[in-house]
Amino acid sequence: MLVLRILLILAAISVVVSLGIYFLSGDKRYLRFTWQLIKFLVVMMVTVALVISMGRIILY
Repeated sequence: MLVLRILLILAAISVVVSLGIYFLSGDKRYLRFTWQLIKFLVVMMVTVALVISMGRIILY
């Protein structure tokens, strides 16, 4: 659970910074980077949650 919290905090910081740069510069690649970052982080968070869940199911 600590890993998910740290990942979520870092993801939020990354998304806010990249959106801020997009709004300041108007360059579309930062918007694409933000979207790719969000997709990657959702996949990573689901994967970590599944691994934690499977570990709890197997141990109990």
